[in-house]
Amino acid sequence: MESGGVDHLAGERSKAQFDVDEMKIVWAGSRHDFELSDRISRLVASDPAFRKDNRVMLSRKELFKNTLRKAAYAWKRIIELRLTEEEATKLRFYVDEAAFTDLHWGMFVPAIKGQGTDEQQQKWLPLAHRMQIIGCYAQTELGHGSNVQGLETTATFDPQADEFVIHSPTLTSSKWWPGGLGKVSTHAVVYARLITDGQEQGVHGFIVQLRSLDDHMPLPGITIGDIGMKFGNGAYNTMDNGVMRFDNVRIPRDQMLMRVLQVTREGKCVESNVPRQLIYGTMVYVRQTIVADASRALSRAVCIATRYSAVRRQFGAQNGLETQVIDYKTQQSRLFPLIASAYAFRFVGEWLKWLYTDVTQRLQANDFSTLPEAHACTAGLKSLTTSVTADAIEECRKLCGGHGYLCSSGLPELFAVYVPACTYEGDNVVLLLQVARFLMKTVAQLPSGKKPVGTTAYLGRVEHLMQYRCGVQNAEDWLNPSVVLEVFEARAARMCVNRAQKLGSFPNPEEGFAELSAFLAEAAVAHCQLIVVSKFIEKLQQDIPGGEGVKQQLRNLCNIYALNLINRHLGDFLSTGAISAKQASLANDQLRSLFSQVRPNAIALVDAFNYTDHYLGSILGCYDGNVYPKLYDEAWKDPLNDSVVPDGYQEYIRPMLKQQLRNARL
Repeated sequence: MESGGVDHLAGERSKAQFDVDEMKIVWAGSRHDFELSDRISRLVASDPAFRKDNRVMLSRKELFKNTLRKAAYAWKRIIELRLTEEEATKLRFYVDEAAFTDLHWGMFVPAIKGQGTDEQQQKWLPLAHRMQIIGCYAQTELGHGSNVQGLETTATFDPQADEFVIHSPTLTSSKWWPGGLGKVSTHAVVYARLITDGQEQGVHGFIVQLRSLDDHMPLPGITIGDIGMKFGNGAYNTMDNGVMRFDNVRIPRDQMLMRVLQVTREGKCVESNVPRQLIYGTMVYVRQTIVADASRALSRAVCIATRYSAVRRQFGAQNGLETQVIDYKTQQSRLFPLIASAYAFRFVGEWLKWLYTDVTQRLQANDFSTLPEAHACTAGLKSLTTSVTADAIEECRKLCGGHGYLCSSGLPELFAVYVPACTYEGDNVVLLLQVARFLMKTVAQLPSGKKPVGTTAYLGRVEHLMQYRCGVQNAEDWLNPSVVLEVFEARAARMCVNRAQKLGSFPNPEEGFAELSAFLAEAAVAHCQLIVVSKFIEKLQQDIPGGEGVKQQLRNLCNIYALNLINRHLGDFLSTGAISAKQASLANDQLRSLFSQVRPNAIALVDAFNYTDHYLGSILGCYDGNVYPKLYDEAWKDPLNDSVVPDGYQEYIRPMLKQQLRNARL
């Protein structure tokens, strides 16, 4: 989508066996979402103020100031164009630059909505929505991240002054990492240990003003700064991740977020009639957005690698033309499962949006029955999708050969800006262990007759799944979705039961959990992969626009996703007896056949993502495939090429060449 002139990939596009425009709607989720994304992405791409092709060459200070300019300009355009909240969110997404606004809209505002009383929301949200205050989410500390209950910052209630005293008692209690904190945020939701009448009351959120709204200086008792450069050129260095310490900073009592727990004027803690579980609704929302972001980042990398694989020719010259790299089976076996994964993550992300709505409605009706399962499900899918996506972006870089290592390929910066997703909002291994704990509890409750719900419903058929024998007899049998689904259920159920049995042999369950944690995490992965496969299959059972052509391509991708997982985790499937070695071989045969079926549709499948060249930010992935002239022109833009003879020649290179180093100023 974009670039003028000759379309060097037109031949590839003409091979498509489906309606690409209809697939664009399937990818977007609806015609409304497609039209919205298309309009906003073109708006951003056509505005030179949002240029980003020089980002990796800027110094940190230049980079950060440029990000501030873009964020301010984006807000100006949002106001001028009277964009809706949905349109404004899309605009910030397509600007494609990590900024303080991400945390303001993505964490600060939802925290107040989810944890603030009606009065607090009425006071703070209008200010935040007009950006008269800029907020961040200050939870993580230098010494504690995943273990939220281990946070050291304290909020001690002073009943005489009717205030909380926010304090950082140790170096490790310094807030560390919050985006937007370092240089921009005027306010924060600060998480601290609530202390009333000498008693600890757990970790709670407090709205704290950090900087003056007149001169932006930190308020008395608050020390703030940026934590320094992070991995990669450009990338997440546009964000001012911060460090902050409090020295007995006082805030009014009504700035504690009190939707669930209230502290009275006398210092008494009173639980409100709002259930504590409501807070988990926000967590489900945040993790759902992370899964959606995973599909976008993965699809972006895959789009670049697929287009370049079709442009690049190497070896095997016939009729004067070398073979397209995309025609090599080694390339297909690495690339096509990633295309399938991008679609799979997109569809499971859609389902998570539904789950969030469902959980929210249930919570409001005081129905908490599905909450533990929803919490485990979103934790596991956050872990699975972000880990796979981070690895896949790097794999796409390798699929592009040496040129993938150039910043102008877009892949190094995409990798650098994405990998933090593996640790923020829950370390991925820690999240898998939370899922494993939930699965072990579910298995332990089966004898009591408690019926598993939602994504764990298959464990209610554990007796059948333990006896299950896969009936695949030829390669085509693997195209039956019910066969694929039951194989994944059998593998996950048997791994869960196996881990539960091993856990039961330990006198102390917690010691057993610690000892078996690596094996338990494997069971959690199997469970999460089953969820993704099942949601892809469910998507195929829905009414999909575009007719049989679109549906057939989605079937192919679903089968590639599932059969590739079987191939990659063959040890699990064989050791649990879910399939036989012969059936595994047949799965590989079918997988190779599917690669051949996807091959003529590969370019069209990534075109369906509908990304502009601006958003992709990659010469290798440009829409028209005119890669080599653009790479050549881009090279000359590097600041090193501003002069023919480099700075430093006279001081260092010439003395070496002339054997005069002892006289040189080194």
